[in-house]
Amino acid sequence: MVYDELGILLPEGKAQLVYGRLAPRVRACGLTSVGDYVKLIERDEAERGRALDSLTTNHTSFFRENHHFDDFVERMWPGLVERVNNGGRVRLWSAACSSGEEPYTWLMAALGTDKAAAQRLLKRDFKLLATDVSPSVLETARAGRYAAATLRTVPSALRSAWVRGTGDALSVDPLLTEAISFLPLNLLGDWPIKTRFDTIFCRNVMIYFDDPTKARLQSRLADKLEVGGMLYIGHSERLAPEVARRFECVGRTAYLKVSA
Repeated sequence: MVYDELGILLPEGKAQLVYGRLAPRVRACGLTSVGDYVKLIERDEAERGRALDSLTTNHTSFFRENHHFDDFVERMWPGLVERVNNGGRVRLWSAACSSGEEPYTWLMAALGTDKAAAQRLLKRDFKLLATDVSPSVLETARAGRYAAATLRTVPSALRSAWVRGTGDALSVDPLLTEAISFLPLNLLGDWPIKTRFDTIFCRNVMIYFDDPTKARLQSRLADKLEVGGMLYIGHSERLAPEVARRFECVGRTAYLKVSA
């Protein structure tokens, strides 16, 4: 069921993980066995959605694999700023945003500490789309509220500029939350996305897919990327050969699209 709907592989060796994640839902539904719960979610679409949400892995952090953000700021950002300031448009996509740390990091790294300049830029034709299949993590992302320990990897100057609150009740600046459109999206389903993007981050999600699923997803991502745009994937992920020929590898799992 999980493979068919989300493309996630859950082999026999993951049985204990599956049991641990579903057990709270079994109890919440007043059932006594996972078998009965499976029968329930075969016919109950809403509960099936909650089960699938429970079985997704949402490990992330601020400034994770920071070399990607450094590369983007150096390679792409100056040209994109010039374009948007001259009346053009910029479109960015965090394609598996989890609880929001990636897109917030992306904006912090790009905008720096000059909030007045950032506010002017974000009023122009600039959009960052952040999607995930999990409704529960998207709620966290939209709220933009995190424990102090979660934000410890944000550099101090950026933390001073973009993080509010004291103690353990911290939140990112509303300027950032308002700049990001957080929407639900199954990467293996239909994409109601008409635009093409200047840069796509799709990191550390394909490790859960088999090779045919990876290749299919990568091809679709490439189709949604402008020629001259960048695709960043996870440090342990690689492009399928039939997709790689459309790109030039210009850094650690950083790919420049060179042909349609």
